[in-house]
Amino acid sequence: MKRIGIVTSGGDAPGMNACIRAATHIAFKNGMEMFGIERGFNGLIRGEVRQLDRFCIENIIHLGGTILGTSRSPEFYSKEGRAKAIKTLERYQMEGLILIGGDGTFKGGTVLSEECGVAVVGLPGTIDNDVYGTDYTIGFDTAVNCALQAIDRIRDTALSHERLFFVEVMGHHTGFIALHSGIAGGAVCMIIPEVSVSTEELCKELSDLYGKGKRSAIVVVAEGDQPGDAFRIAKEVSACAGFESRVCVLGHIQRGGAPTAKDRLLSSRLGVAAVIALKEGKRGIMVGEIGGKIVETPMQDTWEKHKKLDVELQELAKLLAD
Repeated sequence: MKRIGIVTSGGDAPGMNACIRAATHIAFKNGMEMFGIERGFNGLIRGEVRQLDRFCIENIIHLGGTILGTSRSPEFYSKEGRAKAIKTLERYQMEGLILIGGDGTFKGGTVLSEECGVAVVGLPGTIDNDVYGTDYTIGFDTAVNCALQAIDRIRDTALSHERLFFVEVMGHHTGFIALHSGIAGGAVCMIIPEVSVSTEELCKELSDLYGKGKRSAIVVVAEGDQPGDAFRIAKEVSACAGFESRVCVLGHIQRGGAPTAKDRLLSSRLGVAAVIALKEGKRGIMVGEIGGKIVETPMQDTWEKHKKLDVELQELAKLLAD
């Protein structure tokens, strides 16, 4: 394999640039040419491709976002859209494609591979950490630390005003960010999609804590299907138990900023492993890290199998709630 492409698709995540850098470095060392596809699958459809050289990847390891840009591409899910993408691959004679994204990216890449024969290898890039086949995804640790810094700052105000705060973090279908940042930030409760908590249960828990002498508290809320849902929860709690509260929605700031050391190391390891996998003739896999070891997971498993929250961490959250 002499020519490979790399694409970042879907939501951006801190560490994607470190991954691009590592993959490009190892490609050069193995006599390969690396092509960057700009703006995700939309760029592949429109032929927005540039050859990466050593100058392109200098001083990007510390940058958040992605130098290639990203997007969500409804057109790519049509056969006509993929036909345009295939023409781009043929024009640049790309034999392999590294996909950095989530399960939607992997689904699209798998269909493309079946239609044109290009070898695809996926890398898990999403702050939500909801991809099966890896302990942690690229960008998750940075997002958790971003949320934690916000919780620490909000705690100062909560203490000063003796007030209840609801802090909403990202997490459409999973509560990984909420659970990790909530435990690390000393939150009294984490509202996550995986566990149903009624307003009455939350009010009782808060009332019990305040009855024991607590004068301020932080509840971390995963945004769920509708960002801003923390406002509804706060309103219901106020009506139920009379707590005066404030809401802070962190939103997209969790996606930005320099990646942590952990994310840079993970991204570098996975970027190298993806190129080696293509060199060895592998295809249709996602490269992840489990138990500190590089693992390969069939691409189809990444969207057919569900990644579960750590039960031990959920129990720890309950034990430390006070």
